[in-house]
Amino acid sequence: MTTLQSLFHHLAIASTEYELRSVFLDTAGELFQAQAWGFTLLDQDFQIVETDKRGLPDSFVDCYNEVGIPKDPVMSSVIERHAPVHNHLVLSPENWKRSAIYQHVALRYGIEHIMMGPLVGGGHLVGKVYLMRNSKTMPFSTEDVSRLSALCTHLSVCLATLRASATTPDSGLVKCLTPRELQIADLVAQGKRTAEISTTLGITQNSVKQALKRMFLKLDVSTRAEMVAQLQWVPSSQRVGLFR
Repeated sequence: MTTLQSLFHHLAIASTEYELRSVFLDTAGELFQAQAWGFTLLDQDFQIVETDKRGLPDSFVDCYNEVGIPKDPVMSSVIERHAPVHNHLVLSPENWKRSAIYQHVALRYGIEHIMMGPLVGGGHLVGKVYLMRNSKTMPFSTEDVSRLSALCTHLSVCLATLRASATTPDSGLVKCLTPRELQIADLVAQGKRTAEISTTLGITQNSVKQALKRMFLKLDVSTRAEMVAQLQWVPSSQRVGLFR
């Protein structure tokens, strides 16, 4: 059985961001008795850069984005306070069920209770983790929030440490792309199409397309071939080592 202490240990020895996320995703459901959970990295405008999830279909992210952060009181609280919270701490049970996020997202995916925690780096929110329970399960408790707070502290420290050591001085292109973007670039270099990349990484095809758009802008290219050509000089060991 997974314990919080054993999870801390495995997070501490993770050698890449990909491994860090995997450790969380492989254990969080059991640890918090959740039916769905996820790990999301955000940009400075709190928009999703990368997301991995369990217990939810690919359509969940698009559905959530349609409603938007301003209508998610749990996420809004995390943004404002940089502290873990669950839905009944920000809204009464009655008001929670009247909220747009509950009506248009939670009900659609069988979600009754949500708990969310921040990933912080350099004083800024760089990501979030979330856990969800259905109507057959008890709401999240104060003790759950306390445990998630400790977990988010460890995740934030480990994430910052990995990011600080992930790049080398002569790898400018590695520095400008995120580990997920480098992962996508590696698959593109292997000749994989959007649908194949989506299946391999367990993300939506739209997520792949949006990532490629960002990558093209960062590298000042307009085609996949140009992108691959720009990255040819970056040693394959450096590209793969960031996320495997």
